[in-house]
Amino acid sequence: MEPDHFDISLVDKVEFLQKPEVYLDKSTHIEAIETHMSWVFLGKSYAYKLKKPVHYPFLDFSTIDARHRDCDDELMLNRRLARDIYLEVVPLTVDAAGHLQLDAPGQVVDWLVKMQRLPADCMLDHRIVSGLVTQTDIIKLALVLADFYKAAVPIEISTSEYKQRFKKVIAENRCELTQACYELSVAQVRLACDAQLTFLKENGGLFDARVRQGRIIEAHGDLRPEHICIGSHPVIIDCLQFNREFRLLDAADELAFLAMECELLGASDIGTQILDVYREMTSDEVPGNLLAFYKSYRAAIRAKLSVWHLQDTVVSDPGQWKSKGKTYMRLANRHADQL
Repeated sequence: MEPDHFDISLVDKVEFLQKPEVYLDKSTHIEAIETHMSWVFLGKSYAYKLKKPVHYPFLDFSTIDARHRDCDDELMLNRRLARDIYLEVVPLTVDAAGHLQLDAPGQVVDWLVKMQRLPADCMLDHRIVSGLVTQTDIIKLALVLADFYKAAVPIEISTSEYKQRFKKVIAENRCELTQACYELSVAQVRLACDAQLTFLKENGGLFDARVRQGRIIEAHGDLRPEHICIGSHPVIIDCLQFNREFRLLDAADELAFLAMECELLGASDIGTQILDVYREMTSDEVPGNLLAFYKSYRAAIRAKLSVWHLQDTVVSDPGQWKSKGKTYMRLANRHADQL
């Protein structure tokens, strides 16, 4: 059999990549973590991310070439905020006998992003839960983010297009979250979505001003505490690389999202302090009611993403995702009440 005839399944790839002897860093144990779109393999010193061959309306990883391109994009985009963490894109190959190999000559059957492994106890979510976040940590992180947003080039987008994006997603959220199978409060969903739409309609000038002021940029796209490593120089990983449109955001929207996620962990003061530093560094006086809109809007999206896990082929803990959906909807309504 010729090498180019080998067809290696995802199950075979995952099984192979869970073996410590595959790696050169003397790992004795490999932790494998599955997400919607990938598998991550954590060794002693490095982490490797393998894309799943999935196809959704917002992304297509169904071919090796598509996954290779996305690996390249992930490397390039994440080096903006984590330059020394994202190392290279490496091939997964098979030799002439059909044996899988990592980063070795042979027929390429997939690609992986290789990263430095970050210490779990230094991630912001872990620090918040452990009560170990200091004022210095917050200021350092806020300065990194403010510099990132100040350096970003404003995106060309019309005021009508910017507002239409919100209308479209709010309508999608309302449709999805009111489905009976998710067991969410239909009244809560409608209240939050109606409040968001009403605010958008009655305060369109706020959104127009953000566009005209050049506040819409190519941002990180998924700024959550679990993606932030606290240290002498904070690094931020796992940007939303697979769909550029999802990264085109108001910087204040992205910071409101981070603030909302910190609030969920019981640390609302962190988001407030980061926003204060951002305002001072950028002279961007973001209206409080606009921040409340962004938080409510982002919480509803997170509720939708949580309950969508119930559609996975194998759902290990459906109660967990239903509970997360309800928690995010309560948060969406809490901030909708401030509009």
